[in-house]
Amino acid sequence: MYKHYLNINKQPIQLSITFLIAFVGGMIFVFLHLPIPWLLGPMIAVLVGSKLGKLKLYWPIYLRETGLVIAGYSIGLSFTKSALIQIFYQLPLMLIMTFLLLGFCVLIATIVSKLSGINYPTILTGSIPGGLTQIITLAEEMKGIDLTTVAFFQVVRLMMIIIFIPFIIFSPYFGVESNNSLEIIHKISGHWDTLFPNIILFIMVSVLFAFIGKKINLPTPFMLGPIIATALINITGFHGPALPSSLLSLSQFMLGGYIGLLLKPEEVNHKSKIIPLALVSSVVLIIGSFCMSLLLMKLLPISLATSILSLAPGGMDQMGIIAQEVHADLSIVTAYQLSRILFIYFAVPPILKVYFRHLKRQKEHVA
Repeated sequence: MYKHYLNINKQPIQLSITFLIAFVGGMIFVFLHLPIPWLLGPMIAVLVGSKLGKLKLYWPIYLRETGLVIAGYSIGLSFTKSALIQIFYQLPLMLIMTFLLLGFCVLIATIVSKLSGINYPTILTGSIPGGLTQIITLAEEMKGIDLTTVAFFQVVRLMMIIIFIPFIIFSPYFGVESNNSLEIIHKISGHWDTLFPNIILFIMVSVLFAFIGKKINLPTPFMLGPIIATALINITGFHGPALPSSLLSLSQFMLGGYIGLLLKPEEVNHKSKIIPLALVSSVVLIIGSFCMSLLLMKLLPISLATSILSLAPGGMDQMGIIAQEVHADLSIVTAYQLSRILFIYFAVPPILKVYFRHLKRQKEHVA
């Protein structure tokens, strides 16, 4: 009881130090004109700081959830009637691309399992590009799966995507004129004096839908809920105001600090095998999704940046934030990311359970 009280008392200090580290990381990225400074800067700074210092760093979940609500509202503004009609016609293509990406993940998992000697169910579960929380929950329900390895593979893939995709997108080959993402975000953002009073309705409905989404177990509810809420109001003709750049940067900051604390390589068994394989498999998956994005761009009249972000096997929140900054088609990016997440959320768990039971029966039959 006394130890628990001490831990509670330490949290404000831990949060203050973590906040300072994250802020310094963001400022360094701003100074160096690196892409998405307030997402990548805090993420990398907190990751490094958590391994160097003796004090345990702390980033409360409510900061992440607040950041997701802000990002969700901003993404929801891109869903108009015409955008939704376009998405409806592209639904078959979305499913085809989802199947192709998952098939590629299965192939990677097969190779990594043979090279590492780790059981296939663990590697396959760690390779599925779904939501981190949902995949961990699935892994907990399956017997014989190493949760730490699954979490490590998932987080490494997520962080590699968040680091590499912005540098790919912001390279001069993709038509983005400036490598300073702060300049871009200022061009597409709103102003504080235009927020009120319309923003009040959107805040209330976005927060309400976020908690409803959590109650009914939607994937990424604090982002998807506000997206749905904003889109529903938006298609009625009552449009919400664009958010100021400072608020968009704040949402990145809240997400970056949280992601930086997710990766814990010290808890992984067989580090000499797992870490290199996790890194290489993540790079291969990024290359595979990039090749698929070239195909998608040939099939649809969209930019390469929109295509890459639509198929990148990362989180819908991070890809949405990057899409905002490069002025990609937010509705297309979100729709493709969402279709994959929903398929993985509803269809993949029962398929995996049946498949793993089949593998188990095969082993028992051979024995």
